[in-house]
Amino acid sequence: MNEFINIFKNLREHLMNGVSYMIPVVVAGGVLMAVALIMYGQAGVPEKGLAADIWKIGVTGIGLMVPVLSAYIAASIADRAGIAPGLISGLVASNIGAGFLGGLVSGIIAGVVCYYLKKIPLHPYVRSLGPIIIIPILGTLITSGILLWGIGTYVAIAMSAANQFLTSMTDANKIILGLIVGTMIAFDMGGPINKVAYSLMVATVGSGIFSYAGPCAVAIMIPPMAMAIASFIMPKKYSEEERDAGKSAFFMSLVGITEGAIPFAANDPIRVIPSLMIGTSIGCAAAYIFNVQTHVAWGGFIALPVTENIGGFIISVLIGSIIGAILVNFLKKSYVNKKTDTDDTDVDILFED
Repeated sequence: MNEFINIFKNLREHLMNGVSYMIPVVVAGGVLMAVALIMYGQAGVPEKGLAADIWKIGVTGIGLMVPVLSAYIAASIADRAGIAPGLISGLVASNIGAGFLGGLVSGIIAGVVCYYLKKIPLHPYVRSLGPIIIIPILGTLITSGILLWGIGTYVAIAMSAANQFLTSMTDANKIILGLIVGTMIAFDMGGPINKVAYSLMVATVGSGIFSYAGPCAVAIMIPPMAMAIASFIMPKKYSEEERDAGKSAFFMSLVGITEGAIPFAANDPIRVIPSLMIGTSIGCAAAYIFNVQTHVAWGGFIALPVTENIGGFIISVLIGSIIGAILVNFLKKSYVNKKTDTDDTDVDILFED
């Protein structure tokens, strides 16, 4: 019983493990879909030629999203024994319409089932068959059976209800959601809170809902872009290392890597993080006002080829980034590089304005 409780005490860690393995699959599939649309150069899905082939590869990658999520949640709980049952049951969840939520559920169930299957004592003659035959077969059958003949239908209904809720939201509710999502994205810039907001983006895109993904794609860009702008317009407030980080943050923003703002947040979290949260939430809400929609679960200008209302996307990014940059620079102290009296080592000394 204590082991079961420990599994659920560490549930967030198991879920984040699944999400971390899923993200490269989503990125690869989504970016390839964007590349295919750029090559096609027309509205709609490519139907023939190289662009169509690349599109199919991207779609295949996105189709692996839920199974990979499920597999690595299970693997986090039960080690390698959970991978096959998690992968197969994740595909089952996807096929019955349970989507991203189904992947979470199937991964947890597969992990728990395989964790306890490993504890069943086997005769020495068949012990070596446990991890490669017995556990994968039984784990897959039990987990997939629970989904098909038990809770899978209810999970699919819950996923459908969540999708209907998102599609039926009023404009006022969308703005509130934008403020919340933007705050979550900027709070830990790639950490667990950020991943919760991003995971919902993945889930909605997988369900064919793109109105959430657009604002989220905008929010993903804003923290590093805001810090790039802030360090450019007021360089005296930043050390040389931070100014260099600002250049990197600009390019990381373009490809949707929120972590580009982390060096600034680590050096001055009290001023940087709240400023970025405010700027990002406003930019995200603006994207809802402009009805920005993105067809892949990723952010940055790399997602523009599969974005509806590109002008609104860019304006929202600029609004959030400029507000964030102004707030950061208003709150920050100035850096002055001086030599200490005891040695010749250059140090960055922080002075009040």
